[in-house]
Amino acid sequence: MMKSALEIARGVLSLEIQGLEALRDSLGEEFERALALLRSAKGRIIVTGMGKSGHIARKIAATFSSTGAPALFVHPAEASHGDLGMIARDDVILALSKSGETAELRDLLGHASRFSIPVAAITSGAGSALAKAANAVILLPKVDEACSETRAPTTSTTMMMAAGDALAVALLRDRGFTASDFHDFHPGGTLGAALRRVRDLMHDLKSTPLCPEDQTTGAAIEALNKGGFGCVGIIDRNGKLVGILTDGDLRRKFGSVDAASPVRDAMTRSPKTLPPDALAGDALALLSRNKITAVFVVEGGKPVGLVHVHDCLSTGVL
Repeated sequence: MMKSALEIARGVLSLEIQGLEALRDSLGEEFERALALLRSAKGRIIVTGMGKSGHIARKIAATFSSTGAPALFVHPAEASHGDLGMIARDDVILALSKSGETAELRDLLGHASRFSIPVAAITSGAGSALAKAANAVILLPKVDEACSETRAPTTSTTMMMAAGDALAVALLRDRGFTASDFHDFHPGGTLGAALRRVRDLMHDLKSTPLCPEDQTTGAAIEALNKGGFGCVGIIDRNGKLVGILTDGDLRRKFGSVDAASPVRDAMTRSPKTLPPDALAGDALALLSRNKITAVFVVEGGKPVGLVHVHDCLSTGVL
């Protein structure tokens, strides 16, 4: 009986999961040696591979570069026709090949040997030419490819990708790379927007509606209406934020307070706040989690601005 497409898909994923688990359990000293080589690079990390391995190598190089480790993909065939000049003595090479016998890597590995450029390898070929030429070898476990009919690289390329991600994240954390650093390399798109700081989005103090706590509710309502954010911050005599009055507060307390009532009787005490250096993504999460539309930005207890949910959404924060 033929398997359904869904059964086939689940079988593929099961085999690839098995491969990842086998890779996880096999990592040891060679991974640490490879990481040390990459860490030692005074120049760039040169990532290379042919065919499917080459496609994975491009992605790994992009991941390294975006996480603070300058990297470059070099096509091994093009390297033999002039691109070897792109590889300098201060670089480190990370070479990918399932078999480890990729002929196109020969000239590149010779160049590395000639100029004492360290080589780390990701391969399944323990005794291969690549493994013998490398200073560190992350050996991929012998597992079945998900495409049994053709043995096309599937499970093996998944393991290569994961090994590259593991190296990139380990290197990132070793270097103390932060979300702020990451934003420097990702200023555009939703990811870049989420990594912006609250100070970049907030309305400044001049346009932030505030009212002293010794004023009446009527005075606070006037400031609320003028501000246009649906809320007004209530401050004490030292300028510190002690409460917030929102449209919702007024609806809930309708009849129990009036315009002449002290604003402290109508306000909500200890409102949610954010520091200026909080991430924009965290600001939107706080707004969504608490089902509020605006939050005051506070420094040293004093309001320095306000962020509205529309400020987040209009700049692409999701």
